[in-house]
Amino acid sequence: MVERNCREVKVREVRFLGTWDEPSDFVELTLENPGWESYRPGQFAMLRAKLWGLELPWGRPFSISRVDAETVTFFVQVVGRGTSRLARLRPDDVVIIWGPLGNGFSAPPETPTLLLAGGMGIAPFRGYIENHPTPEFLHLLFAHRASIDFYPYSSMSQKVRADAVQEHSADDLPDIIARIEAAMDEYSGGLVLACGPTPFLRTVQAHALKKNIRAEISLEKTMACGVGACLGCVCKDGQGKHVQVCARGPVFSAAAVQI
Repeated sequence: MVERNCREVKVREVRFLGTWDEPSDFVELTLENPGWESYRPGQFAMLRAKLWGLELPWGRPFSISRVDAETVTFFVQVVGRGTSRLARLRPDDVVIIWGPLGNGFSAPPETPTLLLAGGMGIAPFRGYIENHPTPEFLHLLFAHRASIDFYPYSSMSQKVRADAVQEHSADDLPDIIARIEAAMDEYSGGLVLACGPTPFLRTVQAHALKKNIRAEISLEKTMACGVGACLGCVCKDGQGKHVQVCARGPVFSAAAVQI
């Protein structure tokens, strides 16, 4: 698996085309398409601005938000030096990109599918909705803290059934969890896909295992290489064996990983 990934992944230099952002820490980055003819929503890519030099030697992993013939788009939250530098890129700056990496979400046609997005976990579902063969079978449930205007929820909600719930404080969590579990019960005969922060995923995983619901979850881990070479993103699978999220994930069956 590692050797295959290392052989097949191509590192390319592409032009940064621009950003869409509100006055916030949420930024949409658009790059020229590095030659990707296809990808599977849920996969990710590693990004590194060429001008970083040796100060920031490692790339940063980002879920791929959408791809078209000309561009690749990423939805990014500014949380540290790397993301801050990416948010300050100017048109025609050079970005080093390698991907698409990892496994994506299943997308069976004509299957009732619940998309559970927590915060930045909404990013991969934009492309998922756009590429799904039968989007009328999809339902997006989006849990968020920041203003919904900072996320691409509005455009996504025009294409599929969608609901959003905002966490204003910790007092809201019991109701949000209840709503997530009720939605999962509604889709117990179909498929549940989840992407978001670890506590969010633990809630989804626990309910899926309890009710024997088919579910897939996308894990977020710190990565340096993205291709299974550095062992920086190790977690345990369902049998307690160590696996690399970049090579075996980031999307796992809910029963196949410990979080």
